[in-house]
Amino acid sequence: MGLVIYLDGQYVDEKEAKVSVFDHGLLYGDGIFEGIRAYHGRVFKLDDHLDRFYEGAEVLLMEPPISKGEMHEVVLETLRRNNLRDGYIRLVMTRGVGDLGLDPKKCPVPTVFCIASGIELYPEELYEKGMEVATVATTRNSPAALNPRIKSLNYLNNILAKIEGSLMGVPEALLLTDDGYVTEATGDNIFIIKDGALITPPAHLG
Repeated sequence: MGLVIYLDGQYVDEKEAKVSVFDHGLLYGDGIFEGIRAYHGRVFKLDDHLDRFYEGAEVLLMEPPISKGEMHEVVLETLRRNNLRDGYIRLVMTRGVGDLGLDPKKCPVPTVFCIASGIELYPEELYEKGMEVATVATTRNSPAALNPRIKSLNYLNNILAKIEGSLMGVPEALLLTDDGYVTEATGDNIFIIKDGALITPPAHLG
């Protein structure tokens, strides 16, 4: 048996976890997600992740089919059913099944699924020795175009930046704003320690 996936109210084997080709998350990237980590049996900042998840749903005028408390239990139960203490959790809500048009009103019920699995983003030695990174031509989405508080399924600019980094021979790339300010890596936040202070780019940069 493979992974156990939560999908629309049921826990199913990964081979049975299927989403319609008419789902607007697939057709248009119309949906939200959270990437959450579990360490030593504890989920890191789960409440904060769920707050952002439900805030994003509200901005997109999507009505989650279950409450925040129930979603909290879905995340924990998905971990338990996969016997994971350390791992990565992907929580997703799409607009749901509609037609080939864009109109969100044609999607009456959102699709919700939760995946919990092990993950290795980089070889272990890079965590000890560090890694090379490069700034790339692809920029971060402008906050004026897409609210950065919405963790959108449309990750294409991050993927393009990842491709650019790979072509440059580095495992990770940094995305800048149009003004040249550092925002993030393709799938990671950036932090530095300077003069004893922990510094990260402000959220308003995107």
